Parts: sequence; structure tokens; C-alpha cells
Amino acid sequence: MSFAITPKELKFRLDKGEQLVLLDVREQWEYDLAKLSGSTLIPLATLPQSLARLNRESEIIAICHHGMRSADATNFLLQQGFTKVKNLVGGIDAWSAQVDGTVPRY
Repeated sequence: MSFAITPKELKFRLDKGEQLVLLDVREQWEYDLAKLSGSTLIPLATLPQSLARLNRESEIIAICHHGMRSADATNFLLQQGFTKVKNLVGGIDAWSAQVDGTVPRY
């Protein structure tokens, strides 16, 4: 199983109406600048104490600015027993560049 998803793959799956949890692990100020509609903000530093907010049965897509923090979040969640977790490759910056130019880049 791949633990990565590209922006275009994510867009395709969202357009199909798939129920995905978009987990944004950036800081509040970054989230305020640019976000994917329907995403949930849990900054990476607070993720360990926020696990109860996540459903282990849901497919979770971790999102950050360029894909590094979300890769860390993906690995952490897998270590905690979450099995359906993917990292958005390139982060929200790649989403803006490849899928939705209305999402601000910073």
C-alpha cells in the first residue's frame, strides 16, 4: 500500500465524493492563509495529544506546506496503529500549483 497521494489523485477522489479526512498539520497562521475546504487543523506538535479527534477507520490525508511535516504525521499515525493514512505529496503548495490556483501560495 502506498502512503502517498498526489494532488491530482486527491482531487479525483474528492470529486468522486469519497469520504476522506483532510488533516492539516500546519500552524494556525498557515491554515489562515491557505487551506483545503473541509480540512481539519491539528498542528503537528499537538498531534500526539489529539489522536482521539481522529477516527482510526477513516482514510486520512495529511497535508502541510510542502509535504515534509505531513510525511512525519503520516509516519507517526502509522506507528500509532492508523492503517489508512496518506501524505499529500508536495503539500498545499503543490495543490495550488497543480489543482486549484485560487488557493494562495506562500
